[in-house]
Amino acid sequence: MSGAPQDGGGLTPELVLRAYAAGLFPMAERHDDPELFWVDPRRRGVIPLDGFRISRSLARRLRRDDYRVTVDADFEGVIDACADREETWINAEIRRLCLALHGLGHAHSLEVWMEGRLAGGVYGVTLGAAFFGESMFSRRTDGSKIALAWLVDRLRRAGFLLFDTQFLTPHLASLGAVEISRAEYHRRLARALAREADFTAPALPASGQEVVQRNTQTSKRA
Repeated sequence: MSGAPQDGGGLTPELVLRAYAAGLFPMAERHDDPELFWVDPRRRGVIPLDGFRISRSLARRLRRDDYRVTVDADFEGVIDACADREETWINAEIRRLCLALHGLGHAHSLEVWMEGRLAGGVYGVTLGAAFFGESMFSRRTDGSKIALAWLVDRLRRAGFLLFDTQFLTPHLASLGAVEISRAEYHRRLARALAREADFTAPALPASGQEVVQRNTQTSKRA
């Protein structure tokens, strides 16, 4: 973690966006800790948008289409589901700031529904052509993997250049995420901030098969 803890009460969404543009992101030690830390990892996790890996089993799952995907339909529900675990860095102040960023059009969610209930999802902050993935959750098998597959497809079609996952986990690595140096991250961030992308612009795909097929075509071109 980089920098001293800070009481988040004085933070505004605009200041948070400036921090993201400088390569920083906020975290809390616990959900009940009012203080935030600014984090600037030496090694950064990213998902190359031309390198998302859909396994055969995930492709079969996506093609089943026994789920429904929405965008920004329940941002509050997604962030609360992401925080609903024993250990979480999402405290009340981060929740407040993310909801404010959502109201300003700089934070978005993608939801996966099964049998009418929220089964998985992901949310993040957008700035220029950068998507800063904050957290994801899964209440049903493959809920978060479905969300990520549809999210990557949306980011590509919306013109994004950078998908920042903050850290690299084994789960993300299995889907094609890689770790890059801080210097390389800042180079990619600068390129992304010099461009514009619109998260809300693309229409939702008609089916999971469309997502799988477009990912296969993109991977072949890479």
